[in-house]
Amino acid sequence: MRMASGGVRDVQKRHPPSLLIVVTSMCAVLYAIGSYLTGYIPSPWGMGQFRPAVIIPSFFATIFGPMPAAIGAALGTLIADSAKHGYLYPGSFLAAVPGNFMGFYLFGYILKKRFSWGRFVLASNLTLSTANLIVAFLYVFLFKTLYLTDPKYVKMPLEVLTYLSIGLTIWWFVTMLPFVLLVTPLLIRATVAAYPSIVPDEVKAHRIREELPRMTFSLAVLVPGLVIIVIGLATTYTALADYTPLGAQLMFYASGIVLTVLGILIHARQRSPLQVRPKNRRRDN
Repeated sequence: MRMASGGVRDVQKRHPPSLLIVVTSMCAVLYAIGSYLTGYIPSPWGMGQFRPAVIIPSFFATIFGPMPAAIGAALGTLIADSAKHGYLYPGSFLAAVPGNFMGFYLFGYILKKRFSWGRFVLASNLTLSTANLIVAFLYVFLFKTLYLTDPKYVKMPLEVLTYLSIGLTIWWFVTMLPFVLLVTPLLIRATVAAYPSIVPDEVKAHRIREELPRMTFSLAVLVPGLVIIVIGLATTYTALADYTPLGAQLMFYASGIVLTVLGILIHARQRSPLQVRPKNRRRDN
């Protein structure tokens, strides 16, 4: 008989709390390593990093629930940022730690009650927008402006600081979303095949091919891509051009085009790159 509830509840029924401590530590270590590997690839504004490692807490949030992913992501980002700077980096615990904790707790919470791949797409978009918005605003306003009182930022008008924060949010979102949508489900499928006992029944019972039409999945990538292109046009042909480096403008166009083309290709294919033809399906009793 299939369990009525999924996510962290299934895991807690199946495993002792000691396992959740272990997986939280694993999430933190793997996220720290993955984040550190790309820690020196900055945004066009010279702050914030390229971080495809978000697939790691996304995976843990889906399999083990909100708290292991939230704590693991918060610790992992603190470790990575501190290792990069060579000391306990205040910008991390003032901005990245709360943003990662709240974002991946939200990710796991959305999937905890009732898992489906449609909800996974929703969680990916909502989490990346919310978490990155929190990190960006805290980093620019709390860390750079108030904590460091960096003259460069103190002298900036409020609207410029706000625009900078939104720009960082968008950059993180568009560089993270394809990895979460394309890679995390593959990790989940591999885990279901290799270690089915640790995967919640709700996750094992749902198939991407059956639940997620090509149109739904392609729009999850296509719509953000079109929005980013519009934002790129705004940074070139409006007053925002005065505050947007050329590299940032090019980033908006490039990332928007990549997401748009990816969305079109996904829809044009006979099936999503995440979908495989189901093998003989065995119903759990």
